[in-house]
Amino acid sequence: MTDQSTAHERDEPHADALGGRLNWLRAGVLGANDGIVSVAAVLVGVAGATTNTGPLLTAGVAALAGGAISMALGEYVSVSSQRDSEQALIAKEREELRTDPDGEFEELVGLWQARGLEEPTARQVAKELTSRDALRAHLSEELGIDENDVSNPWHAALASAVAFLSGGILPFLAILLTPEPARVIVAVIVVLIALAITGALGARLGRAAILRPTVRVVVGGAIALAVTYLLGALLGTTGAA
Repeated sequence: MTDQSTAHERDEPHADALGGRLNWLRAGVLGANDGIVSVAAVLVGVAGATTNTGPLLTAGVAALAGGAISMALGEYVSVSSQRDSEQALIAKEREELRTDPDGEFEELVGLWQARGLEEPTARQVAKELTSRDALRAHLSEELGIDENDVSNPWHAALASAVAFLSGGILPFLAILLTPEPARVIVAVIVVLIALAITGALGARLGRAAILRPTVRVVVGGAIALAVTYLLGALLGTTGAA
């Protein structure tokens, strides 16, 4: 029975790893949502100013490329800072274990006592964890860091760019592939449906109620599209005059 339980625990995904994957998925959904709104707002604004396909194509490509690069750069800088901080903490903890192993052991015992364990039990747990991998035990319990799972800024940057492009391509295609009389209407419908999907999915991943976040995202997107279209129409009329 014990062997089966141990095997089951070994095969079962770690809660932290699962939480990390959910965070990445949620970030991807938010990135796609940014792509949808950003690119759609640009294209609808241009469509309000002109019906020519050339300016729409230029604006759409620029919005896709600029947005993806901006998202990737921002994510790279952010995750690089996080990675530098995590690596500094790992180095600090490694040095403390080298220079003061007894003090670090007592600190680990204290952490387990703070969780509600009696001192003998806390001391036994700390002893077993330290004997297996002292650095990993201290990083996990003190800092919530896994030495083998430090954030990779390149992965984060690529994921952010792909998420933005996957969302932004929808309004781009909707605008360019739809004949001019229905162009804006079709694009707005496609965008609002996509926003409803990403809003519901983001709420689901965040384990929140679906309706309110979905409505919030859709209404926000609709306002953004209305404002940019009106601005485009105003500027187009002014330019023509």
